[in-house]
Amino acid sequence: MPRKPTGHRRLLPVRPLTFSPFARSVARVATAFMIKHHMRDAMQQSPGDEFKKLKKVDRQSESSEDEDFHGVVQADFAFFDPKPDDFHGVKTLLQSYLDDKQWDLSGFVDLILEQTTVGTVVKLEDDEDNGVFSIITALNLGRYKDHKCFTELKEFLLNICPEKDKTGNLRSLLGDKAQDVGLLVSQRVVNLPPELLPHLYDALFDEISWATEDEPTEELRDSFQFKFYVVVSKIYKLKNANKKRSSSTDEDDAFIYIKPEEEILHKLSIWSSLFPLQTQQVATHELKNYQLTGIVMAVKAEDISSFRQQLRTLINES
Repeated sequence: MPRKPTGHRRLLPVRPLTFSPFARSVARVATAFMIKHHMRDAMQQSPGDEFKKLKKVDRQSESSEDEDFHGVVQADFAFFDPKPDDFHGVKTLLQSYLDDKQWDLSGFVDLILEQTTVGTVVKLEDDEDNGVFSIITALNLGRYKDHKCFTELKEFLLNICPEKDKTGNLRSLLGDKAQDVGLLVSQRVVNLPPELLPHLYDALFDEISWATEDEPTEELRDSFQFKFYVVVSKIYKLKNANKKRSSSTDEDDAFIYIKPEEEILHKLSIWSSLFPLQTQQVATHELKNYQLTGIVMAVKAEDISSFRQQLRTLINES
């Protein structure tokens, strides 16, 4: 399936998007911390992977490697079909997908890369390092239910979901309704230009629609007839968020979304459940009242058109 490059883009300074001004300022600090440490860890583990490209970012001061990024770098981003050469880049992006759980992540990445008609990786054009800046895809829970990675993912989600009524909903989507459910996987470097997000999601959901008509067998075509999407991610939760709040501003500040689109998905979700993480929390003064928390949520496929429109509006107005 042909892909069009996104055109000339600028790799912007870290500027996470949230609806609340307070949340926006706090998220800026959090993501600045994460990109510095994520880059350092990734370059130590996988020299030449996608994070190496980010070393081109210009700085106004060179006194310390721990200073915030102040400059911009020109970059041509392009969308590509997943392929085996992307294995290490995609695996790096998904390293903490299930918190600190030891599971068959390699098998999970293999399934993502084998599904070439639905899914996108973002890279720099003409990049010799072949670095992956983003991965987005949707995998049918029923189609892959017997694979080890999906068995372990199901076990993880059912074990960490603390609310019994939500566990029932989750168990149903992972069990008898699994054939109708797409696991929506979207992971990227934290300062990927937000202007790319509407294009990424439009490409994904367009491909899903095309797959229901173009896949070579009826079984494959049916496997993309999703009725629900399940999202597994991380957000910041105000530690006293369960206490009574006095204003809508307080309500807005209850959560900080690392990925701006997940605030929209959360509001559209038919149910969601938060779960504790073992991952070390970002230790900053601005986040002292927040805790990094896991979230699993389900969204009806019929609400995706609304999601796409809201995402475009959010990015255009930010």
